[in-house]
Amino acid sequence: MKLSSVTNARLAGGGDRVVWGAGLFALGGFADRVGLTEALSAAVPPRGERAPVHDRGRVLVHALLMLAGGGEACTDIEHLRAQRELFGDVASDSTLYRTLTGLGEGGAAALLGAAAAVREPLWASADRSGPLVVDIDSTLVEVHSENKQGAAPHYKGGFGFGPMVCSTADGEPLWIKQRPGNAAANDIADHLEVIDAAVATLPEPDAAGCSPRLAAKLRDPNIGYAVSARSAPGVQAAIRGGLGDPDRWHNVPKQPRRRKRRGAQVADLTDLADLSGWPDRTRLVVRREPLHPGAQRSLFGSENFRYWGFFTDQQGSAVQLDKLMRSHADVEDAVCRLNHSGLARMPFTDWHANSAWAAMCMIGLALVGWLQNACLTAALRRAAPKRLRWQLWHLPALVCHSARRVLLRLPERHPGAKALLAIAHPR
Repeated sequence: MKLSSVTNARLAGGGDRVVWGAGLFALGGFADRVGLTEALSAAVPPRGERAPVHDRGRVLVHALLMLAGGGEACTDIEHLRAQRELFGDVASDSTLYRTLTGLGEGGAAALLGAAAAVREPLWASADRSGPLVVDIDSTLVEVHSENKQGAAPHYKGGFGFGPMVCSTADGEPLWIKQRPGNAAANDIADHLEVIDAAVATLPEPDAAGCSPRLAAKLRDPNIGYAVSARSAPGVQAAIRGGLGDPDRWHNVPKQPRRRKRRGAQVADLTDLADLSGWPDRTRLVVRREPLHPGAQRSLFGSENFRYWGFFTDQQGSAVQLDKLMRSHADVEDAVCRLNHSGLARMPFTDWHANSAWAAMCMIGLALVGWLQNACLTAALRRAAPKRLRWQLWHLPALVCHSARRVLLRLPERHPGAKALLAIAHPR
C-alpha cells in the first residue's frame, strides 16, 4: 500500500478569482476606521512641490499590514502588490524604502506620536479602570553587517542593536528608543527618556522604574515605581535578618495561568533594610521559592531557596505587591511579539531609517492589539503573531461580484473564517 499525505488533486494556474490575505484586508480596514491612515499621512508630509503618487499614510499602513503578515524587509511589500483586489494600488518596495529613509531625525518620534493620537480615543471607549502601569525592557537585535550605522558589539558576544521598549502591563507597545548594541541595559538616562516619552503619550499615566536615582526622578511627576532589587550587602543583610522570623514570611497563592511553585513565600523586609538612598515610603519586598532546575541567580546565597526582591513605593501587603510585580513580567512577552513582528531585522544601513522601522514594528503590533481588544474574543484575543497569521491574516477568499459590489467569500471550514466575519461586521 502506497502512503500519501495529500489527495490526487493537481495544481493548475488561472485562479484569478482567488486571493489570499483576507485577514490583512480586514486589518487595513480597521486601521482606516480608527484614523491611523490619516494620522500617519499627517505625520509624514510631502517633501517636494508636487503631491506624491502614493499617499505616505497609505504606504505606511500597507507596511504595517506587511509586518503583521510576517514581512521582514521592504521587498515583502510586493506580496500586497499582487493582491490589487484587496489593497488597491500598493506602492513598490522602492517607494517604501524612500519613505522610511526620508523621514530622517525625528521621524520615528513623529510616527509614534501619530499612533498615540489614535490610541487616545480607543482607550477612552474601553474600560481601563484602576492605575495604569507601564514597563520597560531592552532587547538585542542581531545584525550580520558592519555597515549598519550605530551597530556595535554587545555583552552576549554578538553584534547589533539594543533598543529599549516601553509597553503597558497588558503588552501594548508605547515607545521605543533605538540604541547601539553596547548600550547598557540599566542606563538611567535612557530609562528616563523612554518613560518620559511614553508617559507623554498617555492620557492617565502611573508606574515603572530601576534605581534610587531613577525612583527619585519618577517621584517628582507623581509616577509610582516597582523595580527589581540587585544583589547588594544591604539587601543580603535584610534577608539574613528575616530568616529567623518565620511569621514574617507568607505563603504565595498560585496565579492564574502560571506554573505553581510549591513553597513560595514572600516577606516585607523594609524595617531590616538600609533605604537611606531611596525616596520616602520605599519598601523592600522579597520572595523566596525552593530551588528548581534552571533557577536564575539569587539575591542571597542559599542551598534551599532562590531569593528575588524588588523596591516599591506602592501600598498593600507583601503578597499583594508580589502578585502585582510578577504580573508585569509581561513586558518580555511584548518584546517577544515585537521580535516576531519585524523588530528582529534592521534592514537599513541608515540609523534614522532603522529607528523608523523599529517604530513601525511598534505601531504594527499596537494596531493588531487594538483589533484584538475591539473585535476578537477567547483565545484569539491573546493570540501571538504566528497564530494570527495562520488563522486570520493569510486567510484565502473567493472574489465575487454582486449588485455592483465586490464580495470576498471565505472558506466556511477554515478555523478563522468566523472570527474574520466578526471583524468585518462588528456588533
